[in-house]
Amino acid sequence: MPTLNVPQAQFLAMPHKFRGFVAGFGSGKTWVGCSGLCQHVWEWPRINAGYFAPTYPQIRDIFFPTIEEVAFDWGLRIKIKESDKEVDFYSGGQYRSTVICRSMEKPATIVGFKIGHALVDELDVMAKLKAEQAWRKIIARMRYKVHGLKNGVDVATTPEGFKFTYQQFVKQISEKPELKTLYGLVQASTYDNEANLPDDYISSLEDSYPPQLIRAYLRGQFVNLTSGAVYPDFDRRLNHSNEVEREREPLLIGMDFNRLKMSAVVYVLRGGWPIAVAEVTDGRDTPYMADLLKRQYASKGHPIQIFPDASGANSSSKNASESDLSILQQAGFSIRVNSTNPAIADRVNAVNSLILNGQGERRLKINTNRCPHLTDGLEQQAYDKNGMPDKSSGVDHLNDAGGYPLAFLFPISKPMTTTQSLRM
Repeated sequence: MPTLNVPQAQFLAMPHKFRGFVAGFGSGKTWVGCSGLCQHVWEWPRINAGYFAPTYPQIRDIFFPTIEEVAFDWGLRIKIKESDKEVDFYSGGQYRSTVICRSMEKPATIVGFKIGHALVDELDVMAKLKAEQAWRKIIARMRYKVHGLKNGVDVATTPEGFKFTYQQFVKQISEKPELKTLYGLVQASTYDNEANLPDDYISSLEDSYPPQLIRAYLRGQFVNLTSGAVYPDFDRRLNHSNEVEREREPLLIGMDFNRLKMSAVVYVLRGGWPIAVAEVTDGRDTPYMADLLKRQYASKGHPIQIFPDASGANSSSKNASESDLSILQQAGFSIRVNSTNPAIADRVNAVNSLILNGQGERRLKINTNRCPHLTDGLEQQAYDKNGMPDKSSGVDHLNDAGGYPLAFLFPISKPMTTTQSLRM
């Protein structure tokens, strides 16, 4: 018998044409989706199926190794044709069917073949409009006319807010109850698959993730990640510290480049965690900031590392022929920056995970007396109508500056798991 946990078994037993498996990291999404493909191969030989991922690297890195393990679990053997992006299935030495693999990165390229079953993996990591376009293209491929065949589509995804999967499998059904016979949804959590995960897998996520991401990425819940406060768990009392920089203590400084609005946040590390001990606002330009930091800190023996806005490598707030980063380097500061800034959501999530994680720990502290503008910014910044941190209120510059070193030193990322030890 195939190896399944309870939510996975419930999902495969659903009679619906369109089935959704929405679940947290490590919950067995790709595993159960691949199980659905194997189920189709056994029930409908020589009727091809399709696998659709956000990018081609995901097909190579996630699907190919997972389908090999799942097929063995279902008593099947496969042959991966990587150059063709296809997987052939065999029972013993007898050919049974093929799964055609395509990326959804360019939905217009999903043409020229027909299938009788589809697995759409991690649909909600895509922008809503692109997900809609890919969905329509995939539905158009379901063209086998065989009695009893559903031409069904399985969706296996982590919830990324109220995006396409929510609209298609939840909101649409509430508005049109007659669609309940077509659409079925199972929501599962990482905890449902705990027996198949390393002992510290869940606890490490709980340590790293803020509460709203715990609800989405461990419990598989639809959570609004792009409305309301950008930093909803910041509390000027609970995240407060009276600490200040000590004599000759190393300083970590985040810096945002905006002409006449240069901003910086000064951190120290205590027990390995960051404390904001000072802020700089409304700096004229980069030379001004470099001179200020040299006089105020470097001249007093503080080693300084600056974590700047990566766009500062392109031009200067003072002189278009010279970059902000080169000015800081010439001033003698150590610069730590990647070639590009982290995605805004990744920076915000890194800050939020330090403000409050899933274990109730507040690891980012702010001297709110010495950083009043940063404190106001963390309290007041909201998302705009496009789901991005609002830039119109003027409280964003210090939030951006303060976020660069935190995202660099304490990044959080969606875990990559190997199929040999986990059912993804």
